[in-house]
Amino acid sequence: MLDIKLLREKPDFVRERLAARRGGDDAKVAEVLAEDERRRNALAETEKLKARRNSASKEIGALMAQKKAAEADAMKAEVRSIGDRIAELDREVADAVARRDDLLLSIPNLPHPSVAHGATAEDNPEIRRWGSPPAFPFKPLNHVALCEKLRLIDFARGAKLSGSGFLLYTGWGARLERALINFLLELHQNEHGYREVAPPYIVGEHCMVGVGQFPKFKDQAYAVQEGLDASTLGKLYLLPTAEAPVANIHREEILLGPDLPVRYVAYSPCFRAEAGAAGVGTRGMIRVHQFDKVELIKIVHPDSSYDELASMVRNAETVLQRLGLHYRVINLCTGDMGFASAMTYDIEVWAPGQGQFLEVSSCSNCEDYQARRMNLRFKDPVSGDNRFPHILNGSGTALARLFVALVETHQQADGSILVPEPLRPYLKADTIPAGS
Repeated sequence: MLDIKLLREKPDFVRERLAARRGGDDAKVAEVLAEDERRRNALAETEKLKARRNSASKEIGALMAQKKAAEADAMKAEVRSIGDRIAELDREVADAVARRDDLLLSIPNLPHPSVAHGATAEDNPEIRRWGSPPAFPFKPLNHVALCEKLRLIDFARGAKLSGSGFLLYTGWGARLERALINFLLELHQNEHGYREVAPPYIVGEHCMVGVGQFPKFKDQAYAVQEGLDASTLGKLYLLPTAEAPVANIHREEILLGPDLPVRYVAYSPCFRAEAGAAGVGTRGMIRVHQFDKVELIKIVHPDSSYDELASMVRNAETVLQRLGLHYRVINLCTGDMGFASAMTYDIEVWAPGQGQFLEVSSCSNCEDYQARRMNLRFKDPVSGDNRFPHILNGSGTALARLFVALVETHQQADGSILVPEPLRPYLKADTIPAGS
């Protein structure tokens, strides 16, 4: 969440940065400050009343010593009245804090000043491209036709098992998915210096709040109920991405300065209800309710976070370069960036069968926004102060769209699919045969 001190000291700056997102959240600044002022006024009155109660208590003792019972009784009544008012003010403080913090949780992060102003994805600046779209000497198929022809995915039976938006990988398709996951994990661990972790796939609500998924995207989550106990519904959730558990690993801790940077890589399935989202339920793999992803998380010193972001983007790009896939990198504009992000780079891979770029990685610097929500701090080795680190997240990368781009890009005239060299040790094959 945003630092309340920043809102108090620079409200116009906060409004200006929020207005750049074009989501109307700048109007909430006044509400936050009003609740904060209500809290501060109540606390100030409480302190005055406590001082008066202390002095009155002393006066009661003196009056009793002087056998002035009537005056002492009157003073006792005043003390009781003060106590009642203090209790009332305590409730008002608690209510103001709750309302203020609920508002803060609903306000997105401030875009970095260098982020381009814009309203939609059409306004996202393109940073660079790598490679070229493949040229086929034959009429290429899209991934749906390829997957059905080679029996890589059984779309109909996946829907029969779980409904629309779910996939059943079979044969070479299941092997290819597993090979991609293993390739990604070993690349980021062995070459890029991330430490592999295997998180739970079900997380508490506090983890979702910590990374900024809640309350904003609560309608997109799958809530879990324990058996028939309806009272447990909504305490745990299927994770939408491994970011939710992994970024929270050190929540409510104070790391030592030399511990930074912390770099984690994790595989997980991802579950997204995507209520009302266009495209869910249509045939194919472009938008589904469950998909696999290898996630990158960094917890870093604030002074180095943008260098670390650039490094994370390069790590994700390496995946596509090794697999021989054409892609572009874009910098999301203020109106298109994620809720918790201060800056985001998306990597979009070219899918020939779709005739378009598909997002397979989103790398974001959330600065101290998430760290504040999860109360994660580090002890600065220079000042000795406890500070909030910056937290970064990135897809390294996401499937199934990577799967789509790979099979569409590397399809051959004979109907087979050429296996990129880095995947061959995992698949024990150079091609996925046409007769599979």
